[in-house]
Amino acid sequence: MVAKNSYNVAVLGATGAVGRRILEQLAQSTIPFDSVKALASAHSAGQKVPFQDGELVVEEANEHSFDDVDIVLASAGGSTSKALAPAAVKAGAVVVDNSSYWRMNDQVPLVVPEVNADALKDHQGIIANPNCSTTQLVMALNPVFQQFGLEQVIISTYQAASGAGKAAMDEVLAESQARLLGEDMGELAHVLPVKGDKKHFPLAFNLLPQIDVFEEEGYTHEEYKMIHETKKIILGDKNAKQIKVTGTAVRVPVMIGHGESVYIDTGDEAVTTDQIRAAIASVDNVVIQDDPATQTYPQPLLAEGKRETFVGRIRPDLENPGAFHLWIVSDNLLKGAAWNTVEIAQELVKMDLVRVPADSAFTK
Repeated sequence: MVAKNSYNVAVLGATGAVGRRILEQLAQSTIPFDSVKALASAHSAGQKVPFQDGELVVEEANEHSFDDVDIVLASAGGSTSKALAPAAVKAGAVVVDNSSYWRMNDQVPLVVPEVNADALKDHQGIIANPNCSTTQLVMALNPVFQQFGLEQVIISTYQAASGAGKAAMDEVLAESQARLLGEDMGELAHVLPVKGDKKHFPLAFNLLPQIDVFEEEGYTHEEYKMIHETKKIILGDKNAKQIKVTGTAVRVPVMIGHGESVYIDTGDEAVTTDQIRAAIASVDNVVIQDDPATQTYPQPLLAEGKRETFVGRIRPDLENPGAFHLWIVSDNLLKGAAWNTVEIAQELVKMDLVRVPADSAFTK
């Protein structure tokens, strides 16, 4: 098949916080497009969203929305992706999906382009974008694993309110104002930690050690995502035992930008801090900010609006030779979601993989 010179693109979930950023990142990407279609729910149909120097009128998304579409960039939630992604593939479009629905499907590659772009070669029409906390994590872990190996990874996250959507951000701001005025914040808590859970707590001036619902052994779904997604991206197997991965996910009163405190054990007592730093620095779109003498280290405020992943506080564990500590920060709405989604599509174009295989499992 001859490579196309330009593509018709649809953005599914175009009115959401990530969807709007996908449109923004698409306009700045190297993807050559003929047309761009904005899709969302019936409730949002008719709204206008900014794109380039103008606006797009939002159309209602349904199974017939993908005729003549080559690439679908989706961020509309799991149930919508479950229903519409296969329809898009059957219509001949390749889908890059930002929801969690397809990530653990063995027939769907889970991709961070700087880490495992080769996984795109086996796509069957749907490619999954990882969880935002996983994406920035593997940007730093993979080069260490490739050069020195990894035996164990322990993560503590400091995740921004925006990871739970605009409603959560608005709630934190309202709670903050109430606290400063001496008013009760509790009555304003309706979204966090999980909108559909039984109880809700203020995030302003607080920390919530629950992201997503609780599952087996007291772990949250977010924590399980990081464990299995990290293994799938780095090792190609979500249940691999080669690296032990565990973590605690915490929501913090920050608007945008996830932070992660990460402990890694290479199992190699001869590895030095300088070698770890050099390995991480070798990755495209990773920026080292690590100079204690000048108080230089990654911060969410400084990462906001940037595509890069920032790593600092790189230091040895003084009790365990071969083990190290890292501090990782990234804009969860960009590299963690919108930009990684567009970047995957950009890589598909570069590799001439914008096509649905004839034997795709999603066309049967």
